[in-house]
Amino acid sequence: MPQEILIVDDDEAVAESLAELLSSKGYAARVVSDPAKAMALATSGSTALALVDLRMPGIGGIELLQAIKSRLPDLPVFIISGYVTVDTAVAAMKYGATDIFSKPIKTADLLAEIGRVMRERREPAPEELTIRTDDPRMREALGLIKRAASAEAPVLLNGESGTGKELAARMLHRQSKRSAKPFVALNCAAISEELLESEMFGHERGAFTDAHERKRGLFEAADGGTIFLDEIGEMSVRIQAKMLRVLQDGCFTRVGGVERVQTDCRVVSATNRDLGEAIKLGQFREDLYYRVAVVDIHIPPLRDRPGDIIPLAEFFLAQFARRYEKGELAFSEEVLAVMRAQSWPGNVRELKNLVERAVIFAEGGRIGLEHLSPQYRETPTSSGEDFRDRLVTTAHDAIAEALGRVGGSKTKAAQLLHIDRKTLYNHLKKASQG
Repeated sequence: MPQEILIVDDDEAVAESLAELLSSKGYAARVVSDPAKAMALATSGSTALALVDLRMPGIGGIELLQAIKSRLPDLPVFIISGYVTVDTAVAAMKYGATDIFSKPIKTADLLAEIGRVMRERREPAPEELTIRTDDPRMREALGLIKRAASAEAPVLLNGESGTGKELAARMLHRQSKRSAKPFVALNCAAISEELLESEMFGHERGAFTDAHERKRGLFEAADGGTIFLDEIGEMSVRIQAKMLRVLQDGCFTRVGGVERVQTDCRVVSATNRDLGEAIKLGQFREDLYYRVAVVDIHIPPLRDRPGDIIPLAEFFLAQFARRYEKGELAFSEEVLAVMRAQSWPGNVRELKNLVERAVIFAEGGRIGLEHLSPQYRETPTSSGEDFRDRLVTTAHDAIAEALGRVGGSKTKAAQLLHIDRKTLYNHLKKASQG
């Protein structure tokens, strides 16, 4: 069966031209101009990749990208536009775009990138859905996950961004009695309040301007299984009240509807915020906290489990060497020293990205400093203090650049850097004291 590519563009001529091109290469192309219909098709399970125009009436390409990624974080989405700027490129990449193409599109480049992504798109192997660790605190967290899996109680996973909270949620689901039923994930921080409510609870036809037909929400889609709500601390108080009703009564109403819809799903949530502080500030309901945190599991940051750094890096090395057909690869001693010395503000996600990038550029069976991103190309000297100072400077420069790109917003800068706000504030505090 040909792989299906969804084309979302209100320019009929461009869309049809792309569809013809892709069909000639053996893909099944579907064209749609309505973003609401595009969302339904993208999340239907048949779409392998989406091409999304940046500027469309109603919902824009970035907002549609956010909505798609909140439901299907692994679905490749290419942004296409005649108006690509630095700001739009940063925004697109921030929200998970795989690539960006300017109109008129160079078809050879587009087809090459689609081919590469399609070759890599596959179901993760079972070993990739396992948290690997030798750290006692992480083992304790895994023990709690295993014991909690057999229960039906809601679970809250707390920890910094990039520590593997979604992977932990998937492990919990896979070890539970609900493993044969759906696991659906939603990032509450990735989309607007209006879209979030519709994504969670669905909507009735005519509920708002673009609601052309009834849509099931994720609480319906997860019936019998597990719903994972990432960054639950970013959910508005109004939606928190509606979610509390689901946890109490197992029912809800769709947006614009009056019919009570029943659902039987387990709620697993995650946050990188201090919800206790959010409760004090009136930003999170205390009664909802006690409902979602019946079992509260902390996932420690990578810097607190340094013994996991090299084993994780070598696991990722083998994984990406297979994916990119690089044969046997090994890290140089200089690279191992650099990895041991990092503070890893982006945690496991940052380490994984470092290794993937290095594998892509590696030649000759060895990963050297020259294969790392520039910010990592430092080797330890005899002075550990000097090396730490350089790492602090590198982090400060990255934060300053991020703040400049997002107009000084610390929240947006933290999202751009894939670190939590507390880590950002700690870096800024150290810089001001230094």
